Amino acid sequence: MEEVYNALILRLGIPEKIDFNGEELLLFKSKEQPLSSILMTNGLSDSAMNTHEKHVNEAHKELYFMLPSYWEIHDHNNPKFNWVLHWLIHLKNYVITNKTWLGHGHTMPCGKDMKALSETMRQNHFIISRPIALSNDLAPIKLVDREVGFLAVIPIFGDEMDFKQGKGTIKFFRKLEGAKISEKLDDFRKTALRAKWRFFG
Repeated sequence: MEEVYNALILRLGIPEKIDFNGEELLLFKSKEQPLSSILMTNGLSDSAMNTHEKHVNEAHKELYFMLPSYWEIHDHNNPKFNWVLHWLIHLKNYVITNKTWLGHGHTMPCGKDMKALSETMRQNHFIISRPIALSNDLAPIKLVDREVGFLAVIPIFGDEMDFKQGKGTIKFFRKLEGAKISEKLDDFRKTALRAKWRFFG
């Protein structure tokens, strides 16, 4: 991670290191989106994920959440904010422990019971995405022996999950783009699907 860390410092400046439940995460200020911060895993890219053969060049990744200015990331006891810490650590350890991988378009429920992430963040699934609003800040880093990329974790609603499963990844991301939804967390956003598109769009 040291090479990646140093490259990110050149781009974004020195991050704050956040310790949560014995795990370390990195918090960068975005240059591309000055009112936002980037909460990132630390060290996932050190080892190659167990990708499918056709995705072997996507094996080294770090995961991140893009946080809005109102996000109180240091309020570790507040469930409205601390779920980002829990989930980044959980996803990192899930990939490592299960020798699996995460890539663009992968989806997952927010736990077995698919409850809303918080009382204000009502989404109950995640989709993994290449950087959208942070495509310059988090462009891939080319090292001597590998390329390290970055993947956003984006909360989505149940109807959005249904649309993605039925219509596919490309059409779903077009819906997000049309609704001007990026990877930036937003407690106040509505579904990207207009009512008439919920099941037939």
